[in-house]
Amino acid sequence: MKAVIQRVKSASVEVEGRIVGDIGRGLFVLLGIGRDDTIQDAQWMVDKIIHLRVFEKENGKLDESLLDIKGELLLVSQFTLYGDCSKGRRPSFTDAMDAKEARKLFEIFVAKAKEKIEKVETGIFQATMNVSLINEGPVTLIVDSK
Repeated sequence: MKAVIQRVKSASVEVEGRIVGDIGRGLFVLLGIGRDDTIQDAQWMVDKIIHLRVFEKENGKLDESLLDIKGELLLVSQFTLYGDCSKGRRPSFTDAMDAKEARKLFEIFVAKAKEKIEKVETGIFQATMNVSLINEGPVTLIVDSK
């Protein structure tokens, strides 16, 4: 699994003119699921994301996690994180998991996140989405479960 994680003041996802996911302060995550990813990858990634110390304490150091600040989480499935642009001009997505299986693993990921975080929102799997966010910092990280 690959994740692009952004610390946000707020974030939302819109599909066909309707807001389907909306959070305040917390983390916005684009999540790519690879063809070899497993439930263990999902569990590892959830734990990594919610425990990352990317929020500042009074001393200005990044020393608090999403759990510590009781932050919110917005998850958006993003198969294009597995786009291989090394050959030609059109990305190849052969490393991304099949959509049917990826949907199941994404749902497991969301369920595991909801066990730990009070407010977890999502986009709509395979929909064309408009994402809006205010990146706080900015703080943007890339995490790979492999």
